[in-house]
Amino acid sequence: KYTNAPTSVLINLSNLNRGMLQCIVVLMGSSGLIAGCSFGGRFYSLEDTWHPDLGEPFGVMHCVQCYCETQRGRKSKVLGKVSCKNVKRDCPEPSCDDPVLLPGQCCKTCPKGEVDRKQAEAVFDGFEYFQEKEKEDDLHKSYNDRSYLSSEDISSGESRTDFVAVLTGVTGSWLPSSSGVARARFSLTRTSLTFSITYQRIERPSRVAFLDSDGNTAFEYKTPMRDSDMICGVWKNLPQSHVRQLQAEQLRVTMTTATGRREQIEGKIIKHRALFAETFSSTLTSEKEHSGMGGIAMLTLSDTENNLHFILILQGLIQPRQRDSPLVPIRVRLQYSQHVLREIHANVTDPDFAEVLTDLNSRELFWLSRGQLVIAVETEGPDPRHISGFITGRKSCDTIQSVMSSGDALTAGKTGGVGSAFFHLHDNGTLDYQVQIAGLSSEVVGLTIELKPRRRSKRSVLYDLAPEFDRPSGRATGSWSRLEARHIHMLLQNELFINVATAHSQEGELRGQIRGLLYSGLEAPRHEIPIPLAGQFVAPPVLTSAGGHAWVSVDERCHLHYEIVVAGLSKADDLTVSAHLHGFAEIGELGESSTNHKRLLTGFYGSQAQGVLKDISVELLRHLDRGTAFIQVSTKVNTRGEIRGRVHVPNNCEFGTRGEVEVAEFDGLFVHDPEELKKDPHTCFFESQHHAHGSLWTPNYNNCFTCSCQKRTVICDPVICPVLTCSRTIQPEDKCCPVCLDPKNMKTPERLDEHPEGCYFEGDQKMHAPGSTWHPFVPPFGYIKCALCTCKGATGEVHCEKVTCPALTCSRPVRRSPSDCCKECPEEDKPLLVHADMMQADGTRHCKFGKNFYQNSDNWHPRVPLMGEMKCITCWCDHGVTKCQRKQCPVLTCSNITRREGMCCPECQEEEEELMKVPEKKNSWRH
Repeated sequence: KYTNAPTSVLINLSNLNRGMLQCIVVLMGSSGLIAGCSFGGRFYSLEDTWHPDLGEPFGVMHCVQCYCETQRGRKSKVLGKVSCKNVKRDCPEPSCDDPVLLPGQCCKTCPKGEVDRKQAEAVFDGFEYFQEKEKEDDLHKSYNDRSYLSSEDISSGESRTDFVAVLTGVTGSWLPSSSGVARARFSLTRTSLTFSITYQRIERPSRVAFLDSDGNTAFEYKTPMRDSDMICGVWKNLPQSHVRQLQAEQLRVTMTTATGRREQIEGKIIKHRALFAETFSSTLTSEKEHSGMGGIAMLTLSDTENNLHFILILQGLIQPRQRDSPLVPIRVRLQYSQHVLREIHANVTDPDFAEVLTDLNSRELFWLSRGQLVIAVETEGPDPRHISGFITGRKSCDTIQSVMSSGDALTAGKTGGVGSAFFHLHDNGTLDYQVQIAGLSSEVVGLTIELKPRRRSKRSVLYDLAPEFDRPSGRATGSWSRLEARHIHMLLQNELFINVATAHSQEGELRGQIRGLLYSGLEAPRHEIPIPLAGQFVAPPVLTSAGGHAWVSVDERCHLHYEIVVAGLSKADDLTVSAHLHGFAEIGELGESSTNHKRLLTGFYGSQAQGVLKDISVELLRHLDRGTAFIQVSTKVNTRGEIRGRVHVPNNCEFGTRGEVEVAEFDGLFVHDPEELKKDPHTCFFESQHHAHGSLWTPNYNNCFTCSCQKRTVICDPVICPVLTCSRTIQPEDKCCPVCLDPKNMKTPERLDEHPEGCYFEGDQKMHAPGSTWHPFVPPFGYIKCALCTCKGATGEVHCEKVTCPALTCSRPVRRSPSDCCKECPEEDKPLLVHADMMQADGTRHCKFGKNFYQNSDNWHPRVPLMGEMKCITCWCDHGVTKCQRKQCPVLTCSNITRREGMCCPECQEEEEELMKVPEKKNSWRH
């Protein structure tokens, strides 16, 4: 039981022989118990499943599946228990003769063919726009617009479910009744719930709260105070129990104001079939004060006719006494400037009502595009109740953007150029745009927004942006003020494209689909133009079909947030993609020497990546501030960079030395006002100073101690120095622990100011020099002698490993001190070491891996629990250091790639082999 940490971990090895690895995890936070599981440095919510990542060179164990299951601990506290099992035995038997093993999969599957194509087509069977058939002869062989519709866009791995809620004044609450109405749209992707909320007739809410089926607050979001009627947020790590309640429509959402009358509005989160096709919307409010009435209208145009379909969701309009009668008469009007254009009478039985307004004329469509039409709903009878609202294009926190690449051009190519576009749609139908183009092979002669062409020779141009294009800067900035209602509909349905024509490619060198990018919590995509990523920016330039753009920002804590979108990668290139952040002193000098400031952002599949980088070196922050940093995306085909872009993010994170970053970066976490500290009941008073709960400091009486404040209790622990294996050491004046001087065994740790990247460790909240080792400090338990951490200077990563205790041959080992990690044999019982020949200090150093010892230069295949021997990985002993490497596979350029059983690398499937298999299949059919 590993108890000396705020994360208590219990590993049960009793079931290991039965193919099960269990790990019970309890995460303690400042607010109490957080139910979930921690595995491999990542947090998982209850009931999450995942494949464990063992790091390089082992990678992700796709045949091992881990599960965070709920368990009750002491005092009925909810705990998370990790259970892992080998799932290869559960693989279904493929129905085809020649199954293949795809990258990132455990089970063999049949090659994608007609069945997958039909499944993709079935999704769109009910939509007119996709029903129009083409003759294959009409399409040129080189025609390519695969960005419009592909099976990847509807794959289960990227699936999302949309929900909606209407929030109105709460009746029967202790808070005053409200006139406010809000419309909230939610998108569930994996374990995150993104929400976009617009509101009317209420001050800006201070918080958004999600209530579970028992009425308890499941999640609370404090809204930033901005001059906007839009609230954007993300509920991350949504527990599976709440996902189930969301799917069952058992969650509610509330919004509360902090000033004035302290109003509150509330609504139920529901799934609705209309969200998929919605392109116009309206929030319906009442002119009466504090009526508690409201509603929303979700509208869309027919794909081929000028019919306006709408669905109403009403709250408070139908009185409780009216619900007793089977039918309630209502009147729905379409109005322009108080003039009634259309009117529908209907009898409704529930708050939902759907109808269609057929054959809108040109004037009605024009007013619709300008946001000047009003939809009004009124009950009929002696006491009519009325709500209404303007119809505008659908609002959300998503970003309308496009990446233009040569791979997505009508005639696909590899030029290394890129185009990046960013759009904003106003309520009056005006579309603002910012476009930037770089790395083209010749002069730009055309820049247009287009429809998807039905034939390559007949492009459908909607708007020409070329007059606004500035050739020296490669940018076009302006507004399209005459969007038709049909154009708005197609824009919000991801059915428009942007095309860049050049002197060498008159039909288009670059092309990209204009599509919405789901809000991820990063604000930069909503307000800032992205950074273009092109093959021409790589050193040396790469002629690639891919292009991309990225948003990068640095927050007040000097954490870097990023979001990357890539387009135009071919199937062979798209298998494995990784993004790196580069920093170097001068632009264009990216070489081997520049890898000192190279940091891995993430590895990702598909076309998007996002995340946050917390432990950034001061040197890299300086490059971001100067504009000499670069983001680079690499693939297996171009491991030294497929596309790249220059990043300039002004920041105030330059402090001269990393030691000052340690204090400055975390100043915002603790209260420093002495008067405020005195009021905090959890504050500690020590050496005539107040210290905030959770803070760390070095006491005045001895700089080789570390103190922490834990709810009015001060705990001071002596620094525990790691055991050094070198023969010569020195005690630096400014250090508590000695360091090695023997270059054969260990390098002398560099000074932080000479090697500023270093490593930041969350436990002790300190910077550590590259190459240094230390026992981690974890408050309130102090220094953990059973673990040893190392700072990898090249990457800035901290690697912590459990100390391996030597094998003992005595029958009764003892632990000499309670803080010691390993037991020892009593002096009188100590025998000669069994492996004395391997452990001689003056001889060749040997290696211990698992339970086995290996001599210098020995090599072996490691064994991993649940998976057995890893034959594709080779380890060897290099003078006492165990090193492992995965077998390097050659880059394949063929189209038919297969992986045979027992082979480490994929192979090309020769056409001759396929032809030889054909008669065999025919013979088998005859039997």
